[in-house]
Amino acid sequence: MVLDISSLPLAFQFTSPGPILVKIGPLTIRWYGLLIATAVLVGVSLSQYLAKRRNINPELLSDLSIWLVIGAIPAARLYYVLFEWAEYAKRPEKIIAIWEGGIAIHGAIIGGTIAALIFAKLKRVSFWQLADLVAPSLVLGQAIGRWGNFFNSEAFGSPTNLPWKLYIPPERRPSGLESFEYFHPTFLYESLWDLMVFALLLNLFFRSVSGKLRLKVGTLIMVYLTAYSTGRFWIEGLRTDSLMLGPLRIAQVVSLTGILAGLAGLAWLYFRKRPLPDVVASTD
Repeated sequence: MVLDISSLPLAFQFTSPGPILVKIGPLTIRWYGLLIATAVLVGVSLSQYLAKRRNINPELLSDLSIWLVIGAIPAARLYYVLFEWAEYAKRPEKIIAIWEGGIAIHGAIIGGTIAALIFAKLKRVSFWQLADLVAPSLVLGQAIGRWGNFFNSEAFGSPTNLPWKLYIPPERRPSGLESFEYFHPTFLYESLWDLMVFALLLNLFFRSVSGKLRLKVGTLIMVYLTAYSTGRFWIEGLRTDSLMLGPLRIAQVVSLTGILAGLAGLAWLYFRKRPLPDVVASTD
């Protein structure tokens, strides 16, 4: 990141140092992989801590994390490759090159949800309880992971000359926009939005376990779905590299579906005749 004050006071020009953190002989450590690993480790630790506050065995979340990684990362890659199949069909050896970027969070959510449902069924525990404990970790992980797009010079927006503009090297610029140097740092927008959603979820969580707020089990994951999808819908409209299905931006379609599903889920939790139990306040 480079501080550029040549044209405007307090203007920030974001410039990626490149995707590789360090290379030692045949060993290459990339920022993208490091950030994903960091997001997983932080997420597992956080979900275990939250489990303790809800009087749930934290080891359950440790076991679940393995299932989530196995379900989410391949699904995230598969989702991306399917919508970019025209390119990957020409270079099939790149399909497994996940370290170069190209994973879709919506694919990860789908894969992770399937894995969590199977895990909950096998362990005979509440899926909604697990989802609530994972939701804050999930959105925090997304906030961390988005910086992988920064180092890879990808997932940026349309050209801009705003003070917080993002420099994109010529080889990474979209066709037709080669003459532009600066673009919207949509990775930053989404990372900041995710942090705000994370703060909202933590606030709700701690108010509920302290007994200051009555929440139904399942509320946090529905709030996550609604809040994250709202921000993603707007931010996706700025991007130049959206996955497309005809004239439609896939992420916007999925985000709109997420907003409606989240709102419907909250209504279901709070207005159904046989509501799910309240979150039990912590005894700490």
